[in-house]
Amino acid sequence: MNDSHVPPVSSGKSFWKRFALLGKIAGIVALALLQLIPLALVEGLLTERLDRRDQATHEITSTWGDDQQVIGPVLIVPYRYYYTEKKEVVVQNRTILQDTEVSQQDIAYFLPTHLNIEGNAIPKRLHKGIYQAVVYDANLELSGDFALPDFTPFKLGKFDILWDEASIAIPIHDLRGVQETLALHLGDTDLALLPGSTLNFYPQGIHADIAHFKPPTAPVPFHLKFNVRGSEDLQFAPIGVENTVHLTSPWPDPSFSGAFLPAERTITPQGFDATWHVSYYGRNFPQQWREADGSFKAADLVDSYYGVGFITLVDSYRNVERSIKYGILFVALVFITFFLFEILARLRLHLIQYSLVSATLVLFYLALLSLSEFIGFGYSYLIAAGISTLLISAYCARILASVQRTLGLTTGLTAVYAALYVILQLEDYSLLVGTAVLVLALAAIMYATRNVNWYGDQAE
Repeated sequence: MNDSHVPPVSSGKSFWKRFALLGKIAGIVALALLQLIPLALVEGLLTERLDRRDQATHEITSTWGDDQQVIGPVLIVPYRYYYTEKKEVVVQNRTILQDTEVSQQDIAYFLPTHLNIEGNAIPKRLHKGIYQAVVYDANLELSGDFALPDFTPFKLGKFDILWDEASIAIPIHDLRGVQETLALHLGDTDLALLPGSTLNFYPQGIHADIAHFKPPTAPVPFHLKFNVRGSEDLQFAPIGVENTVHLTSPWPDPSFSGAFLPAERTITPQGFDATWHVSYYGRNFPQQWREADGSFKAADLVDSYYGVGFITLVDSYRNVERSIKYGILFVALVFITFFLFEILARLRLHLIQYSLVSATLVLFYLALLSLSEFIGFGYSYLIAAGISTLLISAYCARILASVQRTLGLTTGLTAVYAALYVILQLEDYSLLVGTAVLVLALAAIMYATRNVNWYGDQAE
């Protein structure tokens, strides 16, 4: 009997192949996670550059003018009212309570019935080093009228209006742009305006004493023209019963904001033309009040602001920041591409080679940040992506040992960079498009590896 001894098939080689494959995958994953460190360093550098940009912008705007709030005129009328209270008096050596008339002075505030503002804002860019800020020079014309002051709602009883102490205040945030002496045309009188609004809730602005102004018997019209300098925002407050603001500017990218949007607007590459029609029903403060009541709050005034912002909508720093947030995803996609080349084409790539490729990917973000400070984000992205793709393709041409594979890698990198750029440009649909890209990438990986025998190192 010929007994042939068949030795059992050794599984040692297959085991070590599986172990090496799992170790390689673990090493690639660990290397990809380590890229979070240089990405965090680039993000820290971005934060530093943003701080420097904000500091430079603040230095520009602090010397030119801050964001402006134009409130409009407020009529200030002091008055004395009388009331009776019990006081102790001595009569024939006896202390008795007697009704005594007492007077006290207070201040009443009245807002205009109609407020019309015509304005033209001329924007310009001021530079400090490589940074810039958008500022504007606005020519404004205020007009409208005050109704006759009505003290009836205050329920004062007996009172005297102190017209000789009355004044009118116009709160304005910053008047550094005023080059000439201002005068308010009130009724038939021209009144010289003085610094300070004299209002407790808004001290910035101008005011005029109307001590020689005759007590009105009819609505009092007013008119004022002035110039203000500011930066970023030009805002108004609806202090009239009816408010109309008409603003024009050659700025092509206005950012309308606040409690009210324009009722009419026209935006062209040559500028914008906007008109607001606002009534006093949309605000949270009264048309008239007393100092003693304390019914007016500055916060109510702030909540009712409306106007336009002169800001640069395309912010390169913001786009760079968003691109860094996709950094780990980008590195993972490239690593997966290289790993697929290694599995499907039976290449052997060292982790050092993965590291050099990942360093090039991080260099892309550094190049993007540095270039975007001097040229537009689109051109910066194109140059940085081109440099990164060229370096990786040239380095991998020898590794892949095939022109076809190198062209495939170059095409893949170009597609990934293009997809990332599209995601960065889509504000509202970036999440949707990003998810679609991930689904497509996962589907491509699953399709490419559908025949891979993960227990060995070759396809079935």
